[in-house]
Amino acid sequence: MFKQSMKRMTAITLGVVTASIFFSCSNDSLIERDSNENNLASFAKNNNRASLAPIEMNSWMSGLQDNISLSKISIPGTHDSGARVDTPVVSGTAKTQNLSIAEQLNAGVRFLDIRCRHIDNSFAIHHGAIYQNLNFDDVLNACYTFLNSHPSETIIMSVKEEYDASNTTRSFEQTFDSYVQKNPSKWDLGSNIPTLGAVRGKIKLLRRFSAGTTKGINASPWADNTTFDINNSGVQLKVQDYYKVTNNDDKWNGISSLLNEAKNDTNGKLFVNFTSGYKPGIFGIPSIPTVSNAINPKLKTFFQTNTQGSFGVMPIDFVNAELSELIVKTNF
Repeated sequence: MFKQSMKRMTAITLGVVTASIFFSCSNDSLIERDSNENNLASFAKNNNRASLAPIEMNSWMSGLQDNISLSKISIPGTHDSGARVDTPVVSGTAKTQNLSIAEQLNAGVRFLDIRCRHIDNSFAIHHGAIYQNLNFDDVLNACYTFLNSHPSETIIMSVKEEYDASNTTRSFEQTFDSYVQKNPSKWDLGSNIPTLGAVRGKIKLLRRFSAGTTKGINASPWADNTTFDINNSGVQLKVQDYYKVTNNDDKWNGISSLLNEAKNDTNGKLFVNFTSGYKPGIFGIPSIPTVSNAINPKLKTFFQTNTQGSFGVMPIDFVNAELSELIVKTNF
């Protein structure tokens, strides 16, 4: 009887000890897991991350939190985004991109510089006098298709009047309005610099044409061939657009200076830093690749070294997926 009691006591004691160890391990595991989850959440929050999923270039904004301002995102862009056609006589004077609008967006580009010639009450895409075999409807259809497939993304679109108007019976603004009216839900025409969450799935207008009503971020007082500030009511922009490049080192100094200023800004200013330009050649004929061939490798090197920070919008000539991805990754 005594032996049976001892066996029962031993079994109970072992059971209690085993359970104690099990629950202790379970609690430690739970505490450790909770701690890890909190650390990951904290990491995501501190890095403006909404999730820790792998970054895809066609939907990279899905990894950012809704409450981040567009001014605090490093955004790869393109200068003269629709210019893929060169002059028929001298190459290097009109073409600025190899990728189509759709290809740019899929490669991570989120700023488009669209130059519209007002002709027959419609918009044709031009670079100077050169028609780019593209119309504004083509650009918008590419953007709408992309945003419908990737509703987490936004596109900042700069719209500027290019070359001479021809056979028009209304203002540039009125023709622009007619395009928006076809699909108004896809546009954000507010004058503020919004949070990403407010403009997901939409085009945010950066307006470089005069308008009689509030229409997008007003960048119409655009200075020529320099670095300048635009101060609107509650909205500040700083732009580097030194495009007549006599010295590539001077151009790079202007770019790198604004990149560092953007990274250190605490005032919510939107930085637009054109890495593009042309160099006058023989007889003053402009050469676009002479600048991009020198600047793009410097950009690549810069972002291989500066891998985190808010560097603003960078409209680039001849952007490629590799350079775009380096810029995008600085957000994470």
